[in-house]
Amino acid sequence: MKNEYTAIIKEDGHWWLGWIEEIPGVNCQETSYAELLESLKITLQEALVFNREDALLNAGTNYREERIAL
Repeated sequence: MKNEYTAIIKEDGHWWLGWIEEIPGVNCQETSYAELLESLKITLQEALVFNREDALLNAGTNYREERIAL
């Protein structure tokens, strides 16, 4: 299953600003559109790894993982 996310992107003067609609805190700014897309991908990947590690740490022991598809 391939996950897809929505990037909100806008140009503001000499900067390209973007954030991922579904994941709070994933936002970037770059001087070009291409650099912004790459930064958003990297930042999103890092956020997903961090959120997963944090969730598992907080679960402690005796938990189960279930996949949920929408």
